[in-house]
Amino acid sequence: MPEGDTVWQAARRLHEALAGEVLIRSDFRVPKYATVDLTGRRVLSTVPRGKHLLTRFEGGLTLHTHLRMEGAWKVYGAGERWRGGPGHQIRVILGTEHRSAVGYRLQVLELLRTTEEERVVGHLGPDLLGPDWDPERALANLRTDPARPLGEALLDQRNLAGIGNIYKSELCFLLGATPWLPVGALPADRAEKLPGLAHRLLEANRDRPVRQTTGLRHQDLFVYGRAPRPCLRCRTPVRVADQGDGSQERPTYWCPTCQTGPAPAPDAPQRWRERHRRSPS
Repeated sequence: MPEGDTVWQAARRLHEALAGEVLIRSDFRVPKYATVDLTGRRVLSTVPRGKHLLTRFEGGLTLHTHLRMEGAWKVYGAGERWRGGPGHQIRVILGTEHRSAVGYRLQVLELLRTTEEERVVGHLGPDLLGPDWDPERALANLRTDPARPLGEALLDQRNLAGIGNIYKSELCFLLGATPWLPVGALPADRAEKLPGLAHRLLEANRDRPVRQTTGLRHQDLFVYGRAPRPCLRCRTPVRVADQGDGSQERPTYWCPTCQTGPAPAPDAPQRWRERHRRSPS
């Protein structure tokens, strides 16, 4: 699932390509909206809300999309070859005189009244890259369930919006806590730093083509994707195991030396690798 900075970049690309322009092509390739035609409407804006994208049109309509794991919005110039995937994966096309925005593999695509946007994003916590960012509220949300594992709480978009699996692993490393440590067991000084640290990481990366959390050349991330290579700090092999977020299990990375707290049994990473090696995906 994309991180908040990735969605912010997608929103910016869509906004720069479409905002202020009149649609000359509107092609919805999902049964529910097969007869919808937005041709002739002006695009007002595209804004991110956590991991959600809201594209607004004159006449009070909003297109709500979510990239989930594999979705993508691609922008192409007139006459440019589309390279986002095979045609059967296209879910929607919004075209102006000079640009075409093509939505591939969008698992969430919904057209609604702009006045109803809160119905699809109102459940979200403070947006790490949004105008509503509120670190105190984010921390209070995280603390509502002190027994919940830290990694799960960070992925819950109702607490704070924008953290995905990469930032979850990186934040836990920077806090010196395993993702399985209960939120309530995180020392108070580190807990109070958490919202600001998360905000700084996403802010620093929202304009970067390659995400970077370490400040080191040629080493972009501390732990995510590094198992079983050595930790950049202590040289202990980084470990990986599954952790749930309330909806599905996700590969989670941590250093057993630099991070304190509970963690899966030592053979869990091997089980994870074997299961995913057998999986066709």
